[in-house]
Amino acid sequence: MLAAFSITPLGSGDSVADLVAEAVRIVRASGLPNETNAMFTNIEGAWDDVMAVIKECTEMVGREVGRASVVVKIDYRPGVPDDRMEAKVASIESRLG
Repeated sequence: MLAAFSITPLGSGDSVADLVAEAVRIVRASGLPNETNAMFTNIEGAWDDVMAVIKECTEMVGREVGRASVVVKIDYRPGVPDDRMEAKVASIESRLG
């Protein structure tokens, strides 16, 4: 499974960078393939593993500021091997020439 998610701490002021960095630290510590861009963090792995990481990030932010807004987009394709984060981008790049 491939998931893109974004957690926004609510009520923490104008800058959310410190809490977002802590969430990314949790993702990276999970050992699952991941990448972070300006808007989302992508993470790949088994359903339960990925959802556990998203839950841990959400709960951490909730403990710190009391409220979190979470957006999750999932690409679920049973039987398809992992490494889709890179394979999907490579597929587009090959079409671009």
